[in-house]
Amino acid sequence: MDTFFARHRHYWTQKRYQKSSFVGLILFVLSLIVNRYASFYATAQASNSVTDLLLDNIPVMRVEWIVNDVAALFGFSMIFFILWQPRRIPFILKAVALFIFIRSGFIVFTHLAPFPERVYLDPTDIFRTLTYGGDYFFSGHTGMSFLMALIYWQEKRVRYYCLVVSVLLSIGVILGHLHYSIDVLAAFFITYSIFVLAQRFFPYAYNVFSEGQKIPALEKSSELEKVVS
Repeated sequence: MDTFFARHRHYWTQKRYQKSSFVGLILFVLSLIVNRYASFYATAQASNSVTDLLLDNIPVMRVEWIVNDVAALFGFSMIFFILWQPRRIPFILKAVALFIFIRSGFIVFTHLAPFPERVYLDPTDIFRTLTYGGDYFFSGHTGMSFLMALIYWQEKRVRYYCLVVSVLLSIGVILGHLHYSIDVLAAFFITYSIFVLAQRFFPYAYNVFSEGQKIPALEKSSELEKVVS
């Protein structure tokens, strides 16, 4: 426990780390607000449902425990992993914020209605309070857990844990007909691109995350990068 507090003292006494974490927190909060309005817009503008090769041939299954409980457990476990190593905080906040911003842009342009037959989710669930239900492309459940796998790629146990959760959530939203198959499949490719962009946009935060790994982009970062990194 002493080591835990020592790590936090080490990082939180550094002004640039403090600024980077604060900017990350602001970006994260703003991304949630943008996501809320984007989801409302997409839901209000929803057109019609479409056919889907997988969903048309798979019966609806009760997967609430996967979509809600597994996702919640994963979220809490990631909070533990992040706090255990405070050097990860700035980059993860910014990478997650970037993920949410980009996903919000996608759902604004995609207004598909829910699949006609789907499992019912409790509207009071914590995840339902962040969305109005019209945010389909691309799957946040799949993408967010895969993003964590990419971020923790060098740590095998955490990586495999995140990958298993990502696959489980992907299967869950498909079996429950809560996402179209393209939402899930595209999430992996888009999320990888977001991870690469996060590395380039936030070089300082990624450098701290990587324990001082030298990144050439850090030496020639623009003024904008210096502000947000």
